[in-house]
Amino acid sequence: MAASTPCQNATEKKHWWLTNRKMVEKYIKDARSLIATQEQSEITSALNLLDAALAIYPRLEQALELRARSLLYLRRFKDVADMLEDYIPSPRMANDDSASVSSDGSSQQLSREGVKLLSSSDSSGSDQSFKCFSVSDLKKKVMAGLCRSCDKEGYWRYLVLGKACCHLGLMEDAMVLLQTGKRLATAAFRRESVHWSDDSFSEPATPPPGPPLPESETATQLLAHIKLLLRRRAAALAAVDAGLHSEAIRHLTKILDGRRGAPQGFLAECYMHRASAQRSAGRIADSIADCNRALALDPTCILALHTRASLLETIRCFPDSLHDLEHLKLLYNTILRDRKLAGPAWRRHSVRYGEIPGRLCALATKIQELKHRIASGDTGNVDYHALIGLRRGCCRSELQRAHLLLCLKHKPDKAMSFIERCELADERNLESVKDRARMSALLLYRLLQKGYTNVMGVIMNEEAAQKQRKKVLEAQVEAEILEKNKCTVSSPSTANPSVFQGVFCRDLAVVGNLLSQAAFNRSIPVKYEALSC
Repeated sequence: MAASTPCQNATEKKHWWLTNRKMVEKYIKDARSLIATQEQSEITSALNLLDAALAIYPRLEQALELRARSLLYLRRFKDVADMLEDYIPSPRMANDDSASVSSDGSSQQLSREGVKLLSSSDSSGSDQSFKCFSVSDLKKKVMAGLCRSCDKEGYWRYLVLGKACCHLGLMEDAMVLLQTGKRLATAAFRRESVHWSDDSFSEPATPPPGPPLPESETATQLLAHIKLLLRRRAAALAAVDAGLHSEAIRHLTKILDGRRGAPQGFLAECYMHRASAQRSAGRIADSIADCNRALALDPTCILALHTRASLLETIRCFPDSLHDLEHLKLLYNTILRDRKLAGPAWRRHSVRYGEIPGRLCALATKIQELKHRIASGDTGNVDYHALIGLRRGCCRSELQRAHLLLCLKHKPDKAMSFIERCELADERNLESVKDRARMSALLLYRLLQKGYTNVMGVIMNEEAAQKQRKKVLEAQVEAEILEKNKCTVSSPSTANPSVFQGVFCRDLAVVGNLLSQAAFNRSIPVKYEALSC
């Protein structure tokens, strides 16, 4: 009886293992049928089944692939990135500096991995004798090792993760991943063809592993769109470095106002590049509007908050600048409290974690300075001319033209039109993005209206002062003419005022005055004398 107990335990373990395997196979089969319906509710149910399967076998390749594709279909791109985070190139490139210290150890590790790649699976440790081999045998071993490594990891990761990274705005990572996925798919087909006989040119009974044609075409089209966006952004950045700000704005506007939409993160980055170019070109209102759009898409964008606060301080709008700096200080404190930058690890930031304490100290000093200026009453000298983009002493027509153009561009009713060309990473955030865009656009529009009223008042005061100066000048001219006429009339004869002496005179005004005084209905007595020039 005691001898039969271990046999019974082994049978129970084997039965338990087979039961779990059958359950997992059933979960995967049901999930495939649900995914084939292409309905969101059914795919959500399939995700639950796949999670149950992965709870039993966490490294099951089929379940991982189906789960990743289901998340991609449901547009849960962040979940896909979190699931396959280790395959995103940029976080690994960020760790290259720390890995460069141990370069010798890594090279040795790579050499050991190469030896493992060349070693066959059926080699035993008992036979270590030297054997002659041919080039064809070496080629077969290398291809078999590559095939095993590809089958182990699966190139579907690169294609699925590349699409997810594109929708998340990680364009460079998406391009690398999609190119790698296409290259691995082609290499997988070539490795599969190695196993075919030399005389066989027909397709095998089982199709070679590779992505289906529609997915391959979609990846190719998406890759072409990514390359176009990256080329335009590179041209814009080159124009900024060369000082051609109008050219940079033109390239970035092609991206932002294109007929085909772009991802949310990439658009926020492009809005910040255009805001910097417009600030350098002197377009303060347009630069603030781009910062508003960037913050509507990404409310934790440190660069956008810092740029907008600096722009508002430039035009001496200190209360609004102080509000942005307080928000920025809150973000810095949150980062220091959590001991990491905001967002997931694969997200790119414009600052590093080590720079936050120094930035926070400088920010606290700036906030105290602005509070002191506001307390001293330095809040009414806003430079509205710089906000609207006009020179001081401009005329009424220039102000009206500039104000009309700004109102057409930054009207609150049109403030949310850019969201239609934006591919949001999560559709559930649509309403919050609209609310942020509406509120920021309304504040900018009110500031523009206030600036128009202020500048128009200055122009009207200048026009009234100019009219007053003109009236005073005209009065002075008339007084001088009257005085001159009086002197000319009284000078010819003092003995007989009714007799006029003949004088050679070139002043027609004086002659006309004399004729008007003499009238035309009676004769003018004239005393003839010799004329002298």
